[in-house]
Amino acid sequence: MDPLVRLLQLLVFLLAFPLHLMALLGFWEPLCKTYFPYLMAMLTVRSNRVMESKKRELFSQINRLAGTSGKVALLELGCGTGANFQFYPTGCKITCLDPNPHFEKFLTKSMAENRHLEYEQFVVAFGEDMRQLANGSMDVVVSTLVLCSVQNPKRVLKEVQRVLRPGGVFFFWEHVAEPRGSWAFLWQQVLEPTWRHIGDGCHLTRETWRDLENARFSELHVERQPPPIKWLPVGPHIMGKAVK
Repeated sequence: MDPLVRLLQLLVFLLAFPLHLMALLGFWEPLCKTYFPYLMAMLTVRSNRVMESKKRELFSQINRLAGTSGKVALLELGCGTGANFQFYPTGCKITCLDPNPHFEKFLTKSMAENRHLEYEQFVVAFGEDMRQLANGSMDVVVSTLVLCSVQNPKRVLKEVQRVLRPGGVFFFWEHVAEPRGSWAFLWQQVLEPTWRHIGDGCHLTRETWRDLENARFSELHVERQPPPIKWLPVGPHIMGKAVK
């Protein structure tokens, strides 16, 4: 790693030393799991305002995946506060999966506000191991701002393919690294060790499009977007779909 990056990382580490000490002693993670849903509830309202048209365009394609019953079995991976529910079409049967049980009360509120959907279950699990869900049980899997924070994106995508039926679709909207060699990428490298604690495991420098390209979906469509919230250190976003 560039010596300049290491030096700047050290300076940021010293500035945020109490946070790193709490993390080392095991006090930070329980606190983060409690406050993070409130932070996401606040940020997703603004993000949805900026991205509303794009999200509606992306998720409108779900209608085409309905079976003869007119229903779509949809898994939202890292469902968070249920910020995407308003964009899903009528007829979706939603399974929510998130490793943080503190999101459930926010989901309950979102469910009450979106009665056009049917809710199946809330599964507390990591995306790398979704053993509670059967092979080929989902028509659609959705991931928005999730692959940045999972421990192993490749394993998550393998699980996504396992639970999707043949011809099922994975819809994604994820933030990714700035171009290598840019000043913006340098600052992402500098901030990432501290940001992971603030953002509940969020990585700023992941090149998620590479994982999608290597996941061997039968089709992959990716569109690049500028970040919706300029003052955060997260970089550009990618959105699109991958077909099993």
